[in-house]
Amino acid sequence: MQAQSKLRSSYYWRYEVAHENPGNHLIAIGTLARRTGVAVSAIRFYEEKGLLQSLRTAGNQRRFLRSDIRRISFILIAQKLGLGLKEIEEHLATLPQGRTPTVRDWERISSHMRERIDEQIDLLTRTRKRLDQCIGCGCLSLAKCALYNAGDKAAAKGPGPHMDL
Repeated sequence: MQAQSKLRSSYYWRYEVAHENPGNHLIAIGTLARRTGVAVSAIRFYEEKGLLQSLRTAGNQRRFLRSDIRRISFILIAQKLGLGLKEIEEHLATLPQGRTPTVRDWERISSHMRERIDEQIDLLTRTRKRLDQCIGCGCLSLAKCALYNAGDKAAAKGPGPHMDL
């Protein structure tokens, strides 16, 4: 019930922003798709998952704030970094009432993402080093290769079939 109330108040806030601020006018879903390079079906999916919110015309057509272009850009960047939709939704939910994100908003969100990026860089660096070593080791065996078969519990028990009870 509270979530519906929050959505409704956000909807009315978006409506007011669209009508009171000519710089943040409403655009059709097709225009949003062309401006972002994202398929219309993906935009509908993002809306269904709560990452975007549309307004509806009298003919029930979706309209988005022009500032939603920034939201979609953030979604695409976050996905490239390996964030799931749930994590992206959590980050976008920190923006007050779905308003146009400011530079300060993006800095706050990106500071939370830096740790994850650093972890990914570390993992990729370690993988590159192992790969360089692996190419020269000559093992060419998935059973012995720590890079491709890391954490293999069955290999520790020796060759042949094993059953865990």
